This record gives sequence, C-alpha cells and structure tokens, in this order.
Amino acid sequence: MSSRTPSVVVLDYGSGNLRSAQRALQRVGAAAEISADQGAALGADGLVVPGVGAFAACMAGLRAVGGDQLIAKRLAGARPVLGICVGMQVLFEAGEEHGERTEGVGCWPGVVQKLAAPVLPHMGWNAVAAPPAARLLAGIGTDEMFYFVHSYAATQAPDRGVAVAEPLTGWTRHGTDFVSLVEDGPLMATQFHPEKSADAGAALLANWLELLR
Repeated sequence: MSSRTPSVVVLDYGSGNLRSAQRALQRVGAAAEISADQGAALGADGLVVPGVGAFAACMAGLRAVGGDQLIAKRLAGARPVLGICVGMQVLFEAGEEHGERTEGVGCWPGVVQKLAAPVLPHMGWNAVAAPPAARLLAGIGTDEMFYFVHSYAATQAPDRGVAVAEPLTGWTRHGTDFVSLVEDGPLMATQFHPEKSADAGAALLANWLELLR
C-alpha cells in the first residue's frame, strides 16, 4: 500500500452535496478540493461527479462547465472517475422524467427511469448485491447497508462500457431491482451516497482511493 496522498477533485457544476463528499474523502486520506477548473479536474488523480435532484438539471449544469467533455477526456486517458447518485445516472445514455427525455453523458447504454415501487423516494438504508470481484466493496461485508435517496434509477445492466471487459454491476431492490453500483475500468459509480453511509461508505471511498495510488 502506497503512502502517497491521492488528489481528488469534486466537480462543482451547481449540484449539491459537494462539501459532504469532500469531507468524506478527506477523512479517508484524500487531498480533496471542490472545483470546476478544467485543469485541476483533468490533473487530479481522481474526479468525483456528485449529483442530487433532477437528471435534466444536473445534465444542464454539467454541460455548462464542460463536465461531459471533461469526463470523456479523463476516460480516454484511463483516469479514474467516480459518479455518485445522479452523478451516476447521468453516465447513462439518457434519463426520462415527467415524460421528458434528456440525453446523458452516454458512457453506458440504458435509460434512467422512475422506479416501479409502492413508496418513493427510496430513502434509507439498503444492501448491495455485487460479484465478489467488486473492488469498491473489498473487505466490506455482504450484509452492510448503504444510504439511498432517489426515485429514479437504471434497471438494466450496462452491457458495454469504456473498458474492454463487460462492466461489473451491483444491484439493490426497492419495488424492483435496480443498478446500484457499476465498475467499468477507470469509470465507477454508485446510486447510493457513500459519503452518508457511515463506516461502510468510508470503506468504499478508501477502496477507491487505493485504486488512485
């Protein structure tokens, strides 16, 4: 294990939850800053794309700061990116809300849609079922819970992505099964909020930081 402190930029594109993500990363050993600066975001060891609220609003904010192009440039150079909540959703092909379709960044095929569940939003603690090879979940018990707050999700696994191998997909159930974690080479994402998920979330972020060293 390297002792080098990895640098992380939490992308500031007008979405909330930036400070809590920054603090959570700092607590597990990252030199984390919040920035919309292209140079800083391209040069950092890791880029975190958070997101809360509506898919369309997040995509508008992301495009306004060139975040979609920034993600593409980082991935072209195999530079790690972590999407969180709506920051995960926008990595898919598109999102549908209130009858409107908004194009996403398009790293993965699939459309983010409203969950078919009796109670929405899906808010609270839930488990993630993922293959044993999931690097983000290394050392985390299969019975550990993560914190979710969302009404929309992808319900089909991405069958292609940015890496050569098929993306590794984790699942959670709320009314129906939905994609809650994806690992795709340098591109990883969670539908849940690791920064709000206590010890399990901290362990996940620490695992991601180890991939940056």
